[in-house]
Amino acid sequence: MNERLIAVGFEGSANKIGVGIVTLDGTILSNPRHTYITPPGQGFLPRETAHHHLHHLLPLLRSALDAAGLCPDDVDCLCYTKGPGMGAPLQVSALAVRVLSQLWRKPIVAVNHCVAHIEMGRVVTGAQDPVVLYVSGGNTQVIAYSEGRYRIFGETIDIAVGNCLDRFARVLTLSNDPSPGYNIEQLAKKGEKFIDLPYVVKGMDVSFSGILSYIEATAVEKLKNNECTPADLCYSLQETVFAMLVEITERAMAHCDKKDVLIVGGVGCNERLQDMMRTMCSERGGRLFATDDRYCVDNGAMIAYTGLLAFAHGVTTPLEESTFTQRFRTDEVQAIWREKNTPKTDNVHGESEQIPEKLDS
Repeated sequence: MNERLIAVGFEGSANKIGVGIVTLDGTILSNPRHTYITPPGQGFLPRETAHHHLHHLLPLLRSALDAAGLCPDDVDCLCYTKGPGMGAPLQVSALAVRVLSQLWRKPIVAVNHCVAHIEMGRVVTGAQDPVVLYVSGGNTQVIAYSEGRYRIFGETIDIAVGNCLDRFARVLTLSNDPSPGYNIEQLAKKGEKFIDLPYVVKGMDVSFSGILSYIEATAVEKLKNNECTPADLCYSLQETVFAMLVEITERAMAHCDKKDVLIVGGVGCNERLQDMMRTMCSERGGRLFATDDRYCVDNGAMIAYTGLLAFAHGVTTPLEESTFTQRFRTDEVQAIWREKNTPKTDNVHGESEQIPEKLDS
């Protein structure tokens, strides 16, 4: 298998537009991205987000090619996020890839956003066959690989944990720069008083909408009466929702007889979540694999790498099928590159839990 196969990946499923260039052995040649940031107290709407992506996509592509020292002739395939995500932003990447495919005469590979997070996490950390906790603004799932697919063992039954945190950040009018979840994390470090909140675990699933409604309803009153501080509320919310995530992850580990955990997705950058999960894994004799925002947060490299894995095993997407969808389940994807009867490439990052040095891109 030619490990120097090169793919360009386009990610734009939410408020970040990214272009990554990756080789089949997992080397990231470039990975620039740009985030659409709204004023404090506001979320991002599909139409405005799509306009942002349209404005930044071509400059990012030029930047990625220049940083990698490549031209279109060096590229073997073009990969894009098919879904899940927000419709209008997804459309930007899909359209760009269709046009570039015809201009550059390169094949297309459609990629599942969730699976891309997993494969990026695996290649960067060296995790071989872990239970995966995928936590972001749009998704919350506990996943493990079995018989050709990434199976979902538990998930949110309403809103994602990242959405819960982001919406509470709006209540406190925290800045969206670099992200509302990051600013909640920093404020939570100053919290001293724990406030009881609803704890909703239902078997292998979790629910966050009731917790959000409760804290939204009580936050203003408690702050007005000086019963707590904004930092106390952030601290209490984090501790509660992260404990729920650790519980269902540990239950999946017991069910699957696995000891290692990989955290992926934007919320996976949270150091407190990583600390709690690391403690649980250690008590079970296992390891936690996690990264920082370079790889947890949406990026083009994860799309390029996952698409390239599929491309190396003969998978391409016909032009007429290079569509996008807001609903695309993790377990719908046949992970052909993980099947035992197909060739596997060596993980260049080895067995270490360390992440690579930051790339200038």
